[in-house]
Amino acid sequence: MCAEERPFDVLGLGVLAVDELLYVEHYPPPDTKTPVLHRERQAGGLTGTALVAAARLGARCAYAGMLGHDELSQFVADTFRREGIDLTHVAWRDDAQPVHSFIIVDTTAHTRNIFFLRGAKTGAAPDAPSAEVIRSTRVLFADHHGLPGMVRAARIAAEAGIPVVADVERVGGEGFRELVELTAHLIVSRDFAEQFAPGTTAAEAVKRIRRNPAQTVVVTCGAEGCWYLGEEIEEPVHQPAYRVPVVDTTGCGDVFHGAYAAALARGLSLPERIRIASVTAALKAMHYGGQAGIPRWETVIEFIHSRKDVE
Repeated sequence: MCAEERPFDVLGLGVLAVDELLYVEHYPPPDTKTPVLHRERQAGGLTGTALVAAARLGARCAYAGMLGHDELSQFVADTFRREGIDLTHVAWRDDAQPVHSFIIVDTTAHTRNIFFLRGAKTGAAPDAPSAEVIRSTRVLFADHHGLPGMVRAARIAAEAGIPVVADVERVGGEGFRELVELTAHLIVSRDFAEQFAPGTTAAEAVKRIRRNPAQTVVVTCGAEGCWYLGEEIEEPVHQPAYRVPVVDTTGCGDVFHGAYAAALARGLSLPERIRIASVTAALKAMHYGGQAGIPRWETVIEFIHSRKDVE
């Protein structure tokens, strides 16, 4: 199947979540009572939020990981359908379920604490989707949930010349190293970089994490922007963060990943992909929740045109 014939721009297999968001003025100390200013429920997860971000930016997206038959799975499926994300190839399993997260957002400090329940299988299935489905996308989006199935899918994609964009949050697990090797575009947080390359700056970590000259590596640093290295770039480059009035940083890293994958599917250059991802994440931070505030492509481009320089 040639690239022109592929029906999907971004295919995701990884973790999904249902987020119960509670907003408080200050994160409380132990043994206190705190009034909740606002509460809401949104879909979330590394891959879930990345796919919604990519879809909002105009990418044709599909999810082909595991979902169950429970209420949480139905909530995520309904969210995906509203966003136009294809569910034809989902692996429906009785023992699968999204992660259930409870997120306390400090509206003064603009920080959040995440408490999560993971009692069932989630992420990539070990035996699905078919190789044909994996080869039907321009970009495969991976994370570290369901590693055996994720590595299988990444192998198939790599053999077909399909780039893998990965979001991994922890070092270790059977198949982890192989997944990193198969990933053409590895985007990680500063916390992960510290696990992988302890004692280094973000710029140094980019070089340490990179496995081969063909791999692109990005280390995101929140309000400090990100560092990246790849393609024809020989030394790490710093992309400053765009300054916006921050309301909630929940999901910003996942949005960055999804926007990057969408920009990659469009064939944009590495600096352009980083700029699109940075702006999309910044605009999301102006809204509550991980997904509700993700902007559309036109909004991102208008913002870029209005901000000639990063403040």
